Parts: sequence; structure tokens; C-alpha cells
Amino acid sequence: MAESSERGKGNVAAIVAQSNDVQRAGRGSDLDPYRAARSAASSLRLFTLETPLVLSPALSEHTGAEVFLKLENRQHTGSFKLRGATHKLRSLVLMEQARGVVTASTGNHALAVAHAAEQLNVAATIYLPEDASQSKVEKLRAYPAALRRVAGDALAAENSARRSARRRGLVYVSPYNDPQIIAGQGTIAVEMLRQEPELDAVFATVGGGGLMGGIAGYLKGCDRAVQTFGCQPERSAAMMNSVRAGRVVEIESLPTLSDGSAGGIEENAVTFDLCRDYVDTWLTVSEEEIAGAMRLVYRDSGERIEGAAGVAVAGLLQQRKRLAGRRLAVVICGGNVDDEVWRQVVEAEI
Repeated sequence: MAESSERGKGNVAAIVAQSNDVQRAGRGSDLDPYRAARSAASSLRLFTLETPLVLSPALSEHTGAEVFLKLENRQHTGSFKLRGATHKLRSLVLMEQARGVVTASTGNHALAVAHAAEQLNVAATIYLPEDASQSKVEKLRAYPAALRRVAGDALAAENSARRSARRRGLVYVSPYNDPQIIAGQGTIAVEMLRQEPELDAVFATVGGGGLMGGIAGYLKGCDRAVQTFGCQPERSAAMMNSVRAGRVVEIESLPTLSDGSAGGIEENAVTFDLCRDYVDTWLTVSEEEIAGAMRLVYRDSGERIEGAAGVAVAGLLQQRKRLAGRRLAVVICGGNVDDEVWRQVVEAEI
């Protein structure tokens, strides 16, 4: 019996190691994001909300276009991240689920993993960078997940989490560098085209690239052309700089209102090829533009959005003179903004 038990442990470790290797091995060009997103949409139907796609009168007036907001801030955990996290955890074999998972996040992915893990009865350990939003950390404390704080940025937290997963023989759930995560985020595009089939362009914020990789990959697999705009804060634009360099590059990531998209990219990120191949136009925005976009959406629709969502709105406003007569969607990726930061934004202190 003891020998059988040890053999079983070895088999589980091999399965976990293979699962973690899959996250790192594939390139974006090897994936079929269109089919993956369609499959994920069916899988997630009972676990995530189909969020509204609503017309924005103010943004439509500013641009001369029909502008719709995809309100992922109304998702169960307040951001789009729940889609990818749930799809990933549901894709694990029973032995992997029984042993638990490890992840790292600035907040939204952590909330998503904690929520999905609780729903699916999976133990989760979450590594957080030291500058993670305090409001998101407080929300995390409502879940049974174990929290670990790490000195440094989001990439440092990811590296610590990966080492822990290898040491403990657990599956690491990447915030972006994973085919199932990308497929889950791509379900946003599946919903948008069902809600508004005649879209001409989509604006979305890019951090590690899971959101835009999934959305743009799905859109480019459709019969009709939809232009994709990848938006990043000037203070943390690792993916744009990497795409322009033709390889993943390290750049300094400065403090930004868009804490949810800040940080570097893993050297072998699956998302790099997807963003390089499927994003048509790259835009960067200033902190002032982000704050202004957050205020505009709040005054227009009453939606309290976080900095990462403001990035995509600010990108749209940069292009307003070129968009007249088109039908556009902006992905409002989340609404989990720290109370003090929100006060400063609304009172125009930022």
C-alpha cells in the first residue's frame, strides 16, 4: 500500500509539472483563440455573468461614433478576470483540484481565483506584490485563500508563486500566460459580437496580454473585420514596447493609476505572439488622461471604474477625430478602485 501511495504521488506530480509546462511551452501562433473562446463560452455559462454592453452618450458625443461600454466591472468579482480563472480551474483534472493551486496578482486575478476556488472547492494560495491595492486585499480576506505578500512588482510576485508551485507540486494559475486563461477572457468578445454584431473596433487595456490576446484572437477569427486597439499607460507599457522590439523586453514600470495592468511580462509569454499578430494599433495614455476618463464615465453613466478601465477609455478619446460614424466598444475591464484613489480622481487631485 505504501509503495502504491508513493507511486500515486509521483503520478500527480508528473501531471502537475506537465500542466505548468503547457503554460510556458506554447507560442501564441500555436493557439486557436477563436475556437478556444467559443468553447470556453459554453463552459462558463453557469459560473460568470454575461455583462451588459451599453451605449455611452458622452463618449458617442465626444467621438461622433456609436460607443458602447462592455461593463466587466459588473462581473461577480468586479472584473473580467473571473472568466479566465474559472475556466482554468474547471479545466484541471480532479487530482490537481484536490491538491490546490497557487497564483499571483495585483488584485483582480487574485479575487477571481479566490472566488472560483471557493465555488469549486479548491484550495488556493495567492502571492501579492507589496503595492497591491488595499481595497482589493481587503476583499480577498473574505475568501478562505491563503495570502502571501512579496516585495517588488507583479512580476516578482509571479516568480515567487511559480517557485512555490514547483516546490509544493501544485498547479500555478498565471494571470495571463496560459491558454485556458486567454480562452476565458476571449469570451468577452463572443458576448460583444452577440450583443452588437456590427462592431467596427474594440478598445481594451493591455497588461500581460491575456485580455487583449483572447479578445483580439477571437475577433480576428470571425468573418468580418474588427479593428483592435491595445491601450497601455505611459508609465507601464511593457507589451507595446516588446511588440515593437520583436521580443519580450524589460522596461521600468512606474506607479500608475492602472495598477491592474502594471508590471512586466514573462520572457516566454504565450500572449506576446497573440498581441503581436492580432492587435492593429497600440496607444499609450498619461495619468491625467486616465483620471479624466474615469471621471467622464462616472459622470456619464454612474459607473465607478478602476484605472485600468480608464486606460481604454482614454485611448478611445485620443482617437476621437478618426472615429466618426463607426460603431465601437470599449472594454471596462474592472471597477475595483481603492476608495482614497477614487476620491482623488473624482475631486480632480490627480
